[in-house]
Amino acid sequence: MAELNVKNPGLVDILSRTDPDGKIANIIELAEKSNPILKDAVFTECNDGTKHQHVIRTGIPEPAFRRYNAGVKQGKTTTAKVVDTTGMVEEFSVVDEALARLNGNEAAFRASEMSGHIEGFNQFMARNMIYGSTAVTPDGFMGLDVRYDDPAVASGRQLINAGGTGSDNTSIWFVTWGPRATTLLYPKGSAAGLSHKDMGAQLWDAQDGSGKFRALVDHLKWDMGLSVGDWRGNARICNIDVSALTKDAATGADLLDLMIDAEEMIDTASRVGIDSKGNLVEGKTVIYVGRTVAKFLRKQALNKKNVQLRVEEVAGERVTMWGDMPVRRLDAISNAEAAITFPS
Repeated sequence: MAELNVKNPGLVDILSRTDPDGKIANIIELAEKSNPILKDAVFTECNDGTKHQHVIRTGIPEPAFRRYNAGVKQGKTTTAKVVDTTGMVEEFSVVDEALARLNGNEAAFRASEMSGHIEGFNQFMARNMIYGSTAVTPDGFMGLDVRYDDPAVASGRQLINAGGTGSDNTSIWFVTWGPRATTLLYPKGSAAGLSHKDMGAQLWDAQDGSGKFRALVDHLKWDMGLSVGDWRGNARICNIDVSALTKDAATGADLLDLMIDAEEMIDTASRVGIDSKGNLVEGKTVIYVGRTVAKFLRKQALNKKNVQLRVEEVAGERVTMWGDMPVRRLDAISNAEAAITFPS
């Protein structure tokens, strides 16, 4: 049986410290089911209010051999300062008090209504974890797409071109979660993840402007950002033409072959980092694919009699694995990505 050894603080770990009575456990469980990133992500508290300042290494010094009675020149790493932001997302769940009582189980009715809001939050956040851009939405945060979309910059080394053109492309993401690699952020002094507050019964303005009514109100709030400490820990297979995929890879993208290339792009040093207590911790790399790619990935693996891609039981759950990396289906990954241009 495979085991995903996670030593970094995930969402459940952090919330268990701040909510010992476990009232939020059901919300988090529901959130993880609809947004698989939350199963894997490492959460980091911002060090500058709603922002997180950190330094990324852009160059590594090279040592030199030394002879007796001779010296060597001092080596120096080169770094760059990066500031990542968080975005604040809020919503209210409003239920007519009379309707909730008519249902016969007020609590169950409210929970059912709120589950839809939680699903909406998760779809929204998952989409922004991938495609978020402060250039498009200044109040949001930067996702992965804008960090890995230019072959001409340093992080462009982590891009693998699947050859698609046009605007019906998708991507496969290899993401390393860890304190030195990729983490999700939450503002300093706040709670990580989706927070819920029961605001009870109160007068509420009807949306149609007809007046007020007594409503049972729940407030939902989620402050989140994303930070990449070492871009070498992630890789993106881009320009996968979804309309050209075939089950035997005779034409279109050979997904298994491309995944081998992507795996070799992951720098193992980026997996190891230091946590807030100074302990050495190892992150984990997870693969995220859209629904269409997930389907063709399994078909191509069957046709090639591939043993690298397999299904194992992890903590009582059946998980698709690529080597030691879990493969998660993430519906937020689009099939309508524009092609990234690579130099000829």
